[in-house]
Amino acid sequence: MKLRYYKPDGESDGKKEFNIPEFEGDKGVQALRQVILACQTNRRQGNASTKLRSEVQGSGKKPYRQKGTGSARAGSRRSPIWRGGGIVHGPRPKDYNHKINKKMRTLAFGRALFERANEGDVEVIQKFEVAEAKTRNFNALLNKILPDGNVLMVDDAFNDSIIMAARNISRVLMTDAATLSSFDLCLFDKILVTQSGIETVLTRANSTSSS
Repeated sequence: MKLRYYKPDGESDGKKEFNIPEFEGDKGVQALRQVILACQTNRRQGNASTKLRSEVQGSGKKPYRQKGTGSARAGSRRSPIWRGGGIVHGPRPKDYNHKINKKMRTLAFGRALFERANEGDVEVIQKFEVAEAKTRNFNALLNKILPDGNVLMVDDAFNDSIIMAARNISRVLMTDAATLSSFDLCLFDKILVTQSGIETVLTRANSTSSS
């Protein structure tokens, strides 16, 4: 599949062929759906917690005598029906972690990459380079290539000057090619990846396309 290719200064260098895995029909779609749902589920902290009647502060002594007061009988100030008492069926700490096996995760990754590349949302730059580590310099380079939308920048490793120049641009997120996920590929309007980064990404994607 051919992708648009750019020089370090942002000038277009036409299109180049890349070995992006291709999928027919719905292969990998269900896997991609499950991986995205798992990523969203795994973001839940699950630390919401309420106190049971045995955990709230208060005496266990009977508030008043059983009969003769005209009030309903009560055995404890920590009862759920009393103000400040325990909570019945309230949320408790819970682990929402959802595991996805490697085969499904890599299949989903290949499908996500194929979909975005097929839609023309993946573009390749030889390398990220700025004359000076200034936000305006990198912003000018980015606007030359992708003037609109949120951009995911992918590289094997970002040098300090690029990190300093790009970190304050609100529409940009940087991620390493080795940790790029299917969820990342689906979140952004455009994906800009370096030559070395695309090689790492393709190695990961093609490891499962044949399985």
